[in-house]
Amino acid sequence: MRRTEWLQETRKMRFEEAYGGWQAGRLRQEEAARLLGVCERTFRRYVDRYEDDGLDGLIDRRLHQISHRRAPVDEVLALTNRYRQRHQGWSAKHYFAWYRRDGGTRSYTWVKRRLQEAQLVPRAPKRGAHRKRRDRAPLPGMLLHQDGSRHEWVPGQRWDLIVTMDDATNEHYAMQFVAEEGTHSSFQGVAAVIRSHGLFSALYTDRGSHYWFTPTAGGKVDKRTPTQFGRAMQQLGIEMIAAYSPQARGRSERAFRTHQARLVRELATAGITDMSAANRYLEEHYRPAFNAEFAQPALEPGSAFVPWRGGALDDILCEHFERRVGADNCVTFGRLTLQIPRQRHRCHFVKLTVRVHRYLDGTLAIFHGPRCLARYTADGQLIEELRRAA
Repeated sequence: MRRTEWLQETRKMRFEEAYGGWQAGRLRQEEAARLLGVCERTFRRYVDRYEDDGLDGLIDRRLHQISHRRAPVDEVLALTNRYRQRHQGWSAKHYFAWYRRDGGTRSYTWVKRRLQEAQLVPRAPKRGAHRKRRDRAPLPGMLLHQDGSRHEWVPGQRWDLIVTMDDATNEHYAMQFVAEEGTHSSFQGVAAVIRSHGLFSALYTDRGSHYWFTPTAGGKVDKRTPTQFGRAMQQLGIEMIAAYSPQARGRSERAFRTHQARLVRELATAGITDMSAANRYLEEHYRPAFNAEFAQPALEPGSAFVPWRGGALDDILCEHFERRVGADNCVTFGRLTLQIPRQRHRCHFVKLTVRVHRYLDGTLAIFHGPRCLARYTADGQLIEELRRAA
């Protein structure tokens, strides 16, 4: 029995008691009305309706009337049929976003209830114990999250989705599919943020080996031994914060649940199966739509981002390796032998320690202090010699 029907039955039982007491003279009209929780005038109306139609006269007639705002049957059928044909398995909120983009005018609650009535989407389970969320950062750029999620984003292929998002607004600044999460993918996310918005204050990450060195498995990170990524953040002046549980990364974990529920279906709807096309879809369609729907204003006006004016960002957001120069002015790097060309400011570099930069595109460079001595292709060829040959 619905609550409204139960209230009607309760009203009838209580009215019989009040009416009998009033008729027997045990209650005054004012007391009988107070017993029902109504005013005297309403009690007199109940008496008139009861004497004309009996207890059925007390039932609210609006319960049996069809609302003039009720949607036409054809509209409800069109909504549910479209869900069955093209959006099977989508959440109500995800489907509602597409419904509004296509010109729908009904509210989210109306769409969700129609889908639930048709048993197309399940009702949400009752929430568990109350938990207090950590307050968001008050300004954009104060704290960013970076995390990856490995999932079967397209049938038969598992990729890592790397997301860099703002704690204050939930805005996703960078999203990219990669074959495997690592130092390069993390550099790419940070570089996209700095180039578009500027330097930020702090970065919240998990304890992945490319972010932190952890001497004991499951233990605390060693902040005195930075990884390649940690060294780059130190150079940029960005504080790194390590998360020690999935609950600590709750905001990014919730975002990934949304991506796994939505993005898989959108890529399938668009017929995308390769990574390059999926990354284009992320930048051109999915990320703007996601930010438009889920981004929220910061708690305070302003921004904590600082414009980047530090020079070549690529020489910081890359891998650095120290090497000793051999007697033939060559540097051994992996299986490559990098020949240092003749320099005008120095006769030779034998037995000197130099720094090899490996960039995100695979190219290399050798630095002595702040000076770049030479740049190389990924297979060790001098780029300047290649330009001369061309």
